[in-house]
Amino acid sequence: MAITVKKKEGESAGSVIFRFSKKVQQSGVLLEVKRRRFLKRPQNARSRHLSALHCIGKKAEYEKMKKEGLI
Repeated sequence: MAITVKKKEGESAGSVIFRFSKKVQQSGVLLEVKRRRFLKRPQNARSRHLSALHCIGKKAEYEKMKKEGLI
């Protein structure tokens, strides 16, 4: 989806840039780019499982240290 703007005769560069930016905003390209910018791919089941185990282990370690008075 290419957006093109041709310079009209006697038109300044500033107005061409203004028309281009207006077309870009109206097309929704910027919204799509902003939405995809920080998109993360979904994790597979194994990595989700390992991550959950890691969190559980860290929480248990923290609770143990809290009981011992180290924190």
